[in-house]
Amino acid sequence: MSLAPTVAVRSSVFDPAKTAQSVLCLEVGRDRFRFLVQDSRKQGCYLEDYPFSSLLTDRPLTEMLPDVFRHHPVLSAGPWQQIRVSVNSPSFTLIPKPLYRKEYAGSYLSLMRGNTLPAHEFAQTYSHESEGFLSVFNLAHPLADYFSEVYPLQPLTFVHQTSALIQATANLSRHALNAQSLYLYFEDEFVTIICREAEQLRYCNRFGYKTTQDLAYYVLYVLSELNLSVEDTAVLLFGEITPFADAYTELSRFLPNLTFGHAPNGLTLTDEFDDLPDHRYLSLYGLVLLND
Repeated sequence: MSLAPTVAVRSSVFDPAKTAQSVLCLEVGRDRFRFLVQDSRKQGCYLEDYPFSSLLTDRPLTEMLPDVFRHHPVLSAGPWQQIRVSVNSPSFTLIPKPLYRKEYAGSYLSLMRGNTLPAHEFAQTYSHESEGFLSVFNLAHPLADYFSEVYPLQPLTFVHQTSALIQATANLSRHALNAQSLYLYFEDEFVTIICREAEQLRYCNRFGYKTTQDLAYYVLYVLSELNLSVEDTAVLLFGEITPFADAYTELSRFLPNLTFGHAPNGLTLTDEFDDLPDHRYLSLYGLVLLND
């Protein structure tokens, strides 16, 4: 099984000798690994995307990542100014800051999941200070230990993928023409739906779907529950979706203001990124913007 990236954007401006002034953003999921580098001039300059087909291997992620990291000119470099790891794990919830208690972090997830966390996982949190809530999500001990061993004594921050999307949409909403916007992020057979109104987060959830009819139902259900009109709400598409996808065709039947999104305005990318679809890597872009 090849571990070569399916997408690679590599700018010559990246200097491995200047990692101490650069940010390394890593995104990890069961079936994929991606990373993006923000260099000392605050511009994204290096991106690679690796799919790991679960149909071809039963190896755990922590056994596959070393094959990518070993001798990699960027991933084996360092030390870094910051390392941010986005985890696409199945369980997350958002807790208002006044209601959050550290000792109940695992209980929040257990209530959401309907069962307790297994022994090899723990509850991790990330605070969205400007939004007034915390993200609580499950993180596997072996995965956290792996990155701690690869980057010892370096500033590691773990977040859930939805936190990166929340950050990206916060930036997008500041420049949006519509007061009400629905952001749809597609990955595999899941869609993350985020709603912002007057820049405030109103809704964030992720749905699995098997048919485009199910997808359309979930999106229209969210709009109905939030009392949002399809005529007045901008719906922006991100992630693994194209104008030729069945999902796009189905959604366009019901949503008159359906468009493909663009990269956040607060993000600077080198010219080598011009060939990438603007909407494709929103979760990675949000990870770069996380401290903005």
